[in-house]
Amino acid sequence: MNYRHAFHAGNFADVVKHALLCSLIRYLQRKEKPFRVMDTHAGRGLYDLSGDEARRTGEGAEGIDRLIASPAWDDPLLADYRTAVEDTRVRFGPDAYPGSPLIARHLLRRQDRLSAYELHPVDAAALAEQFAGDVQVKTIELDGWLALGAHVPPKEKRGLVLIDPPFERTDEIETIVEQLQRAHARWPGGIYAIWYPLKRPAQYGRFHDLLRGSGIPNIVAADFWREPFAPDEPLVGTGFVVVNPPFTFAEEAKALMSLLQPVLQTSTQAECGVRVLAEE
Repeated sequence: MNYRHAFHAGNFADVVKHALLCSLIRYLQRKEKPFRVMDTHAGRGLYDLSGDEARRTGEGAEGIDRLIASPAWDDPLLADYRTAVEDTRVRFGPDAYPGSPLIARHLLRRQDRLSAYELHPVDAAALAEQFAGDVQVKTIELDGWLALGAHVPPKEKRGLVLIDPPFERTDEIETIVEQLQRAHARWPGGIYAIWYPLKRPAQYGRFHDLLRGSGIPNIVAADFWREPFAPDEPLVGTGFVVVNPPFTFAEEAKALMSLLQPVLQTSTQAECGVRVLAEE
């Protein structure tokens, strides 16, 4: 994948990932105690779907554009996601799309905080500019893996770590599991959400096997295929693994993905589901 997220902003994988992210953050709001969201690979935070990168791939047309044009867009299950997208477009124009930091920021209460990390200097600068003056958000130009090692647990001791790496390296899944083990040892009570692409069956199976063998308890995977795996290995689906998921997450994820499937599918063999990789 050409990872600079501007090429993929608003695509079907973003839609599924961001809807599920909203579900996790909404659960954290159930208690008055403050929480922190940590976004380890935050990107620039805001994307222009009419910009050069987005127009080169046109992926937003098969993602957020399809959803907005469908009756599903008004479903109560998408209320938080819908409001985040619509508020972003009121502020920044009709072709704006919020990345995960902006979506998380939309759901913070006055007592909550966001730490957003980005290594790419251009995107890190754009991210810092986006949140300049916002006392609830800290943006840091830093490798997300270093951030994960150094900054957990947060002082709030409640919260969510979103891990959305580029999947450019051949050992990406091994790195994810190794870093997750280290972070979990430091902060076993945190919620960790990891996004991953569904392109290669062998990589998908190995990732789940490594997670099962990691020694980390209470892991579920929410997987969404808009079409089956193919020999030329296109991006056919999107996955979202959650460690320490809220007790409501599995059912909410099933309902959300079932709502989105008929909108985003490109094959009659599209499917989605939630599976337990490790028991509590």
